[in-house]
Amino acid sequence: MAIKGVVFDVTKGKEFYGKDAPYNALVGKDSTRAVAKMSLDPADLTSDTTGLTKEQLESLESVFEETYKTKYPIVGYTASRILNVDGSPNEAFKPEDQPHFQIKDEF
Repeated sequence: MAIKGVVFDVTKGKEFYGKDAPYNALVGKDSTRAVAKMSLDPADLTSDTTGLTKEQLESLESVFEETYKTKYPIVGYTASRILNVDGSPNEAFKPEDQPHFQIKDEF
């Protein structure tokens, strides 16, 4: 599951994110908008934050920092983190410098 371009391993939350679990719709995509809106609407299962309210953006940041980053290991990043807007590599991005990044042998 990804939020704000950060991919989390939510395996230990399989009762929430596993097959037929309540939040399974969030898995396998960047669900930033859905988390900000606390929504499972398929239209919200996107990284697009256009038009979100200040309160929704604050909620997103809170859930991102206080729930996901503290509870689930970061295992990767989406293109929105590693590429510039023009599609060129973001030379300044270094996964190993990101907080909470964990490298797993199986990757």
